[in-house]
Amino acid sequence: MTTVVATSHAAPAAASGVGGNWYAAAPYLMPLDNDPPDPGAVMDATGLKAFQLAFVLAPNGGGCSPTWGGTDAVSSDTAVANVISAIRAKGGDVSASVGGYGGTKLGQTCGTPEATAAAYQQAIDKYGLKAIDFDLEEPEYENSAAIHNEIGAAKILQQQNPGIYLSVTTAGTTDGTGWFGKQMLNEAKTQGFTPNNFSIMPFDGGFNGAAAQTSALTNFNSILQSTFGWDAATAYAHEGISQMNGRSDSGEYFYQSDFQTVLDYATSHHMARYTFWSVNRDRQCSPPDNNGKTSGTCSSVPQGDYDFTKYSVRFAGSNPPTTTPTPTPTGPCAAPAYNNSAVYVGGDQVSYNGHTWKAKWWTQGEAPSTGGSGVWQDEGPC
Repeated sequence: MTTVVATSHAAPAAASGVGGNWYAAAPYLMPLDNDPPDPGAVMDATGLKAFQLAFVLAPNGGGCSPTWGGTDAVSSDTAVANVISAIRAKGGDVSASVGGYGGTKLGQTCGTPEATAAAYQQAIDKYGLKAIDFDLEEPEYENSAAIHNEIGAAKILQQQNPGIYLSVTTAGTTDGTGWFGKQMLNEAKTQGFTPNNFSIMPFDGGFNGAAAQTSALTNFNSILQSTFGWDAATAYAHEGISQMNGRSDSGEYFYQSDFQTVLDYATSHHMARYTFWSVNRDRQCSPPDNNGKTSGTCSSVPQGDYDFTKYSVRFAGSNPPTTTPTPTPTGPCAAPAYNNSAVYVGGDQVSYNGHTWKAKWWTQGEAPSTGGSGVWQDEGPC
């Protein structure tokens, strides 16, 4: 087990916060590549309030300092900082995703968990981040030393940045996750590290629509139970999914109806996270089928702009903008109003959006809804 000395870091005063449900629903956006859409336009069209910015990597030439995509140093960055500022100016926020499929990862080039954490802390401090996603997949997760560094770094960041939202994303297989994914979970168990969620990516692995994905999620739940000794409900409360909209890299197809089916599964099982790759792809190709090819800038299936993003919004407990005004509750609420900065424990009651909600366990920064981690129980209108 890695021993660390926790030193608290205060985020810059300008940092925003939108609550755990939004970080749990934040879809991936490449802010510098793949013809990024205007985040403000996406927010206006869908009601989305959080993006998962990808990817923080080691420099392409080697080293232990954070960059965007291996080329743009975080220390001198202004482009991504401007994107973040624009999102926050509209009441939203971002999480940063570290790792991903391509490039060299900091866990591979930094010699220790402490050095890896220090590199990520630079990004946290620069952007005032309140959420980070560790995307641990090929080829990095086949390197046990690199995974030790990444998981150890995540644990250190959790200690140094109280309240930070941490997700760990890894490859999905039909039986949940493969050998290397299981080894990563065992590393987390060995180090005594529990993130907000462990998420799998059930695509590019012989999947055929939503039924194959929900089956993988059920199997992954069993893996989480056996690894950590959790019951099914606790495992679901720490389980997430990251999907791929439209045509996957291996020629699988996932349509809007598949996203809806997976959303229904996620909310009914009170899963902790529901996201997808990527907002850059959430628009129709021309022609719509893209001649049977996968693109980084469109989905290769018929769709309206940001159709898939709207499912993330629904998971967060909100609805896409509509011309119909939301009814104003007619009766008073006896429970105190929900406070985003307050800490709630099991049994605490709050009022929110005209309903009374009861916390099932400890929570902070997660607005009451029937989605997210499932911590809130809707006790009906006031």
